Amino acid sequence: MDDSISIIGLIVGADLVVQLIMLILVVMSVYSWTVILSKKKILIDSKNDIKAFSNCFSIGHNLEELKSQIPNKGVMASIFTSGYEEFTRSQSDSNQANSERAYRLMNATFNEEVDRLDSGLSILAMIASSSPYIGLFGTVWGIMHSFIGLASVKQASIAVVAPGIAEALIATAFGLFAAIPATMAYNRLSSQIGEISNKYDAFVEKVFVEFQRQQ
Repeated sequence: MDDSISIIGLIVGADLVVQLIMLILVVMSVYSWTVILSKKKILIDSKNDIKAFSNCFSIGHNLEELKSQIPNKGVMASIFTSGYEEFTRSQSDSNQANSERAYRLMNATFNEEVDRLDSGLSILAMIASSSPYIGLFGTVWGIMHSFIGLASVKQASIAVVAPGIAEALIATAFGLFAAIPATMAYNRLSSQIGEISNKYDAFVEKVFVEFQRQQ
């Protein structure tokens, strides 16, 4: 294939504005993949933490025993510890008052963790929604310049405008290349974060019941 009509040749020979748009889309794609891979690792760690702590919690017969058995690190440990310390802080108050304060504090702790898991997803959603339009702008700009170039040609033919149109369409391909993975990852990651949030919420409710049982 002639280099003049190869994909690399079309990118190199594209209009400066179209090249700039392609570069922007490449940067957006790289950034989205960075977010996707980092979030995937964080969610895997969160799921492992939930599984490991749930196994410890199921074998605890009372709060003191459980406190001595749980790991010293991890989100689940932080949630439980925040509630346990608040529950045992004041012996003068009633069990109900202590457990309610502990419940609110555990909810605050797990909501902070969910917010941390959610951070960055808004940018991923922005990339997913805006990339096709940015690529479309590059396509429109390239096609416009291709037809403007016909004014200086005595005899118009498809061979004259084809390279310019091909250059412009590559911008749309770049936009889709950035948008499709970002869209799929955003939906999948949001679903997984929702599942983790539900497990945190269920754990808080379970610990709250254990606090209320204490005499």
